[in-house]
Amino acid sequence: MSNESPVINSTILLIYTGGTIGMVKDPETGALRSFDFDELLLRIPEIKLLDHEIDTISFEHPIDSSDMKIEDYLQIAALIETYYDQYDGFVILHGSDTMSYTASALSFMLENLKKPIIFTGSQLPIGDLRTDAKENLITSIQLAGLKDRGRSVINEVGLYFEYKLYRANRTTKINAEHFEAFASLNYPALAESGVHLSINHPALFIPNRRKKLRVHKKLDQRIVVIKMFPGLTPEVFDAMISAESLKGIILETYGSGNTTTAEWFITKIKECIKNNIPVVNVTQCSGGSVAMGQYETSVQLKRIGVINGKDITTEAALGKMMHLLSNLEDRERFKQMFETSLRGEMS
Repeated sequence: MSNESPVINSTILLIYTGGTIGMVKDPETGALRSFDFDELLLRIPEIKLLDHEIDTISFEHPIDSSDMKIEDYLQIAALIETYYDQYDGFVILHGSDTMSYTASALSFMLENLKKPIIFTGSQLPIGDLRTDAKENLITSIQLAGLKDRGRSVINEVGLYFEYKLYRANRTTKINAEHFEAFASLNYPALAESGVHLSINHPALFIPNRRKKLRVHKKLDQRIVVIKMFPGLTPEVFDAMISAESLKGIILETYGSGNTTTAEWFITKIKECIKNNIPVVNVTQCSGGSVAMGQYETSVQLKRIGVINGKDITTEAALGKMMHLLSNLEDRERFKQMFETSLRGEMS
């Protein structure tokens, strides 16, 4: 890693979607309420020290991240597309609960990205005495404004939380209480904040600068995520996959991609694939990778055409499947593309 000093005079757009970071406590009732982001400099005067030109825009009705819908993903993507040429970088303020899901999906929606899109949030409100909101926001703005010889240093969708910037589609939320709420167990941090901003240049995504930004505005959400567990019955599994509109299945399997070898299970998975419903195998472990065929309990999955999710997170697998289902009709091509890293989401 090398030490970088933030370049001044970058233009940054903050997009507030909702979440704890944009809230303050009502001094009379103690209840949390959203504050007007036009008052941002009043709440965090330290931002003036950054020497960046910062504009803010808010969802008309900020929402808790647990209520995030595909339409909200599209709204964020549309804002970035609208203002892409006007700003050097973007900071998306978002609730932490589903931040990895939203940020992962955005990484697939924004093809040929050549600017930083940094997601951040906080565990405590911005007005709280012990809040983590100020540091997360200030450093996210710094990272979004970093340039080298006139070009953005970071050219991908990132997620910054508690002193570390991660590739967004490599993250998962691991703790509901600690400030270190996110982890990227299969890929190193892109940057770390300390006395200096330390950038891990070899880990950064390298864009194709000859291609223009392409914003994909279709996502197919007719997907089910099924976590394998001991005792799963044919009746329950049938209920999970019975929707007529179902277009894709993500299986969270044991360890390195293992499932029950019960005949009924293999038969049902085979039927799904035969009916043109892709099935992706991801591990339910926080870290590590699927290696189908390593154990006998995954040999049959490989044989019948289950897609190898390798070391992709469930969050990224969901966003990637939504994206590919909307853009690819051919299922063989779908398998090939899913097993290929598109935005650095798998090794």
